[in-house]
Amino acid sequence: MISNLNRRAVLTGLAALGTADLLAGCAPKKLDGMPVNVLSSQGTEVLTIQRLMIERGWCKQLGLAPNTLAVKSGTNIIGPLLQDQADICIFAGFSQLITAIEKGADLKILGGASLKGQQALFAKNASIQHVKDLEGKTVGVGAIGAQLHQVVLALLRKKGVDSSRVRFVNVGSSGDVFRAVVAGTVDAGNGQADVLASVERLGVHKLQDGDYATELPEYTWQASFTSAATIKAKREVLVRTLAAYCKAFRYVQAPGSKADFVKAQLDALNPRDRNDTIAQATSQWDYLQAHKIYAEDLMLSPERVRWMQELNVELGNQKRVLPYDQLIDPSLAKEAVARLV
Repeated sequence: MISNLNRRAVLTGLAALGTADLLAGCAPKKLDGMPVNVLSSQGTEVLTIQRLMIERGWCKQLGLAPNTLAVKSGTNIIGPLLQDQADICIFAGFSQLITAIEKGADLKILGGASLKGQQALFAKNASIQHVKDLEGKTVGVGAIGAQLHQVVLALLRKKGVDSSRVRFVNVGSSGDVFRAVVAGTVDAGNGQADVLASVERLGVHKLQDGDYATELPEYTWQASFTSAATIKAKREVLVRTLAAYCKAFRYVQAPGSKADFVKAQLDALNPRDRNDTIAQATSQWDYLQAHKIYAEDLMLSPERVRWMQELNVELGNQKRVLPYDQLIDPSLAKEAVARLV
């Protein structure tokens, strides 16, 4: 079993949706391809994409037998990658990875996943309508310095809000934060912007300038990573894995994918309330069409990487901006994309 992977936490958060059988993600019942252990966050859309990869046959086509493993937060990815307990991480924030590389960790960022976020700031108090209204209020985040905290700080600064006048509370995961907003134990916090109809039924509202994909598109939400040792030992496996996810990114953002996306989410979650899940999946698909958050070419530009590093330096998480080549090895992503042409 991989250390630092909190499977129980994922099951607890998704138990009401009947997803206990989905922690194997894209793994087939028998190994009929090249095995690869994939770490990723396990939100409903990630689970949907992983299910879609099975149903569309992309794993099999590329000769892969993936085993996807849940990561509770981005702070849980570095150990498994360095200890050769996992081959690649897809769908996780990478600010903490840059910090680890700066300190000498032999890791590489391979490319982009979610270039823009699918989250937004929500509040229950009707008087909080804009980011500026958060001054003097309590905002739920994850660990101080981690992504949930960092992205809120970045949005506050962009909107000219004095972050010293905002009290941050470490609530836990993004799901924990949103539940705290609904319960009223914090004034505001992140929630899924792509299921707006569902969250409004809970008595909360999205801040008018709080959608990250629209208001903070320069903040890169998630990327793909591995260790330098794994690149040397399993390059072919990594290239095939990146190609499979690239197929998924392109497909779910294409106009004709709606029915398959909704079906994959139903199959992935096996929900008690199918109508609610259909509405949620439809809302997520509509959001993808509008915002195109996934990197269809798997690339992370030097400009995006520099912006994230400058934010890290500004927040004290990183001492200096590192050269692009020290952080990124784009050659595997380029090879993966070339195979899809």
